[in-house]
Amino acid sequence: MPKIVDHEERRREVMSAARRVIVRDGIDAATTRAIAKEAGYSNGVLAHYFADKDEILLSALRESHERIRARLTGKVEGVSGLAALRELLLDNLPLDAERTQETRLEVSFWSRSLASERLAEVQRAEAADLRAAVRHLLGQARAAGELGNDDDSLDDLAEHLLALVDGLSLHLLLYPDRLTRVDLERLLLKALDRLLR
Repeated sequence: MPKIVDHEERRREVMSAARRVIVRDGIDAATTRAIAKEAGYSNGVLAHYFADKDEILLSALRESHERIRARLTGKVEGVSGLAALRELLLDNLPLDAERTQETRLEVSFWSRSLASERLAEVQRAEAADLRAAVRHLLGQARAAGELGNDDDSLDDLAEHLLALVDGLSLHLLLYPDRLTRVDLERLLLKALDRLLR
């Protein structure tokens, strides 16, 4: 009797293996051979499920973003404005082991996206979703009278906050002796407090 293969499960295993290789060894080390070995499959199995290495990498990134969105949806349920914005921004900082791995994965894609238009397009689309969410929550906060300064455009505030999250995240990964997770949370909350004034 032939073995029944769960194709979706196998795809998930390959994407999970790709994430592990990227986070542990860097994106340049995430060759199809290394991913196949990590997943316990042959290169031929990968070729059956993915067209090429970039498709594996993009699938791993998208799956990571889907997990983040699902987690965040639970955190912001029933809250809006600045309370929801605070949760969204804190969730995008590497404040625990899971989010540190997600951040390492994300940052690994940045340099590769500069050299691959296909990866860059996905990166831009995913970043646009996050920016839209931040912009929307800032709009809610302004409508509720939670923002102190009406002179700043919501677009500028969104860019500022996203740049702060990216910068703090990168600094924690690069300079762990200089910054701690407690520092990151404190600095982000301080920036949000300034918006209230």
